[in-house]
Parts: sequence; structure tokens; C-alpha cells
Amino acid sequence: MRSKEPGQLNQLIAERRCIRRGDALFRAGDPFNSWYAVSTGSLKSTVASLDGRAQVTGFYVAGEVVGWDGIHTGKHSFDMVALEDTEVRVLPYRQLESGARLLPALHTDLHKTMSREIVRDHEMMLLLGSMRAEQRLAAFLLNLAQRLKTVGRVNSGFTLQMTRAEIGSFLGLKLETVSRGFSRLARSGLIELNCRQVRIVNSLRLRRVLHATPAR
Repeated sequence: MRSKEPGQLNQLIAERRCIRRGDALFRAGDPFNSWYAVSTGSLKSTVASLDGRAQVTGFYVAGEVVGWDGIHTGKHSFDMVALEDTEVRVLPYRQLESGARLLPALHTDLHKTMSREIVRDHEMMLLLGSMRAEQRLAAFLLNLAQRLKTVGRVNSGFTLQMTRAEIGSFLGLKLETVSRGFSRLARSGLIELNCRQVRIVNSLRLRRVLHATPAR
């Protein structure tokens, strides 16, 4: 998020918070007071499923903002947990509201950020409802690479801070299905895979996977 009045904006986001890997930035039911801009590291959001397991609902990287979920009810609706040592800037909600009225550029940036999050969530809903396993993995990798590229962190190679099990939970796939899917994409020459290191070798061919129809 950027503003043409950086001095005033920096006063709103002076506090920085460090979260160790595995610790929570906030938990479901915690009072909502702030948004958080991810400076370094990455996070995942989880909710408790009916059988008590943690269901992954999203991943967030440096350059993105988290905490929107608390606006409606005044409480956070899921857990936000660090995938690695992570630093965030605290954006006090009430101060942001006041600042947005005074700083037109800040007001515009806030709405753009919220709109981007809504569009991304909608795209993921479509992904989970209509795609086969390999297509879900391809879409996941392309989406993550694009988000990292947007904040200047990557061109085609990156580290998956989340586990295969967490990716499966997010995409609605079993762990074995995720592992086999990654292996198939690597054997096809679409990606290079070395433990958690991933490099997209051919983004055009990987995108074609999204539109491929099942063989009969």
C-alpha cells in the first residue's frame, strides 16, 4: 500500500510486530483492532473443521495485507499463523479510517487492496469448484508466482514455505494427490522441483494445463 503522503502514513504504521514460525498473529474470536501489512515472511489462515482439524483457507506473502475478516463482526473469524519468521506492520483500523478521509491517495489504496483480495478469493472459489487436481496445483503455483512477482520477490523461482499437507488442505486434495501432482508437473518439464524450491520452467504450458480437458 503506498501513499503520496508517506510521512503521515508512516505515523499510522509505526509499530512493527515479529511473529515466530508457528505462532499466531491473531486467533479466531480475538477482537479486531488492526489490519496488518506483511513486511517479510508469510502466513496462513486456518479455521477449525467439523472434525476439529485445521482447514487452511489462505496463504499470504510479503506485500499483502491481512485482517480484513474482523471488520464486520469486530472479531477475527480465523487463525492467522506464521509459516516462517514473519514481520508485519500494524495498521490501526480507526486511525486508518481517519487517515483515509484526510489522505485521498490512502483512501484509494485501501479500496484497491480490498478489491484485489475479494477478486482473488473469488478466483480461488472457482478453482476449488471446477478444476481437477493437477489444474488446481498449476493454478496455485501460477497465482503464488504472480503475487510474489508483484511485490518484486520472484521471477519464476520461489520457496514453498507451506507443507504439501497445507497445500492439500487449501486446495481440497489429499497429501498423496498433491505429491503425485507435483511429480507429474516436474516430469512434464513444466516446473523444476527440489524439496520446497520450485521454478516454473514454462509458464505458458503450465497455463495450458488450466484449460486442458480430461482424456477419454
